[in-house]
Amino acid sequence: MPERTERTELVRRDPSAAIDEEEKQFYAGLYLLKKLDLKPADGGMELPVVLPSELSPLDEALQAMAVSDLVKINAKKGRWELTKAGLAHLAEHIDEAEQLIEEFDDEELPDVLAELERRNLDVFRARFLWGWFDGELDDLVLFQRRRGVTPVETLWAFYLMSDAFYAELAKDLDGEEN
Repeated sequence: MPERTERTELVRRDPSAAIDEEEKQFYAGLYLLKKLDLKPADGGMELPVVLPSELSPLDEALQAMAVSDLVKINAKKGRWELTKAGLAHLAEHIDEAEQLIEEFDDEELPDVLAELERRNLDVFRARFLWGWFDGELDDLVLFQRRRGVTPVETLWAFYLMSDAFYAELAKDLDGEEN
């Protein structure tokens, strides 16, 4: 996964606009690292080297993460696995999410957004990390249903890699009702 460059200025996103491909790969990569780290009983999953068609949109993200040494192929088991660098990358983002939640858990969304903007931080990144860490995004089909998305994309990997998913998250940043 390409290393994400830090922003020096706040980027305000239009919910109808797609995030760029680099950002999509970054967020999808974090999502997959969490899935690979957790045991299946806890919501994780094993991803086979040759992905079934319903998971095919994840191939590019997995390849990018392999190039960045965040995941590798375990040939004996025929699946993707986290590397030490992948675990460290995951831990770094878990720490970032925990800090956000610890600091802002009792605050109202407009106040959180105002403070993040005052600090010149990427509010979309904060929104993604919050939902990613607290489990809101663990089941993307349920996420869509809770928010009244229609039609619901039942193939979660396609939704994860779609502009629609990121536009749905961005709605929270503009105060739209869901």
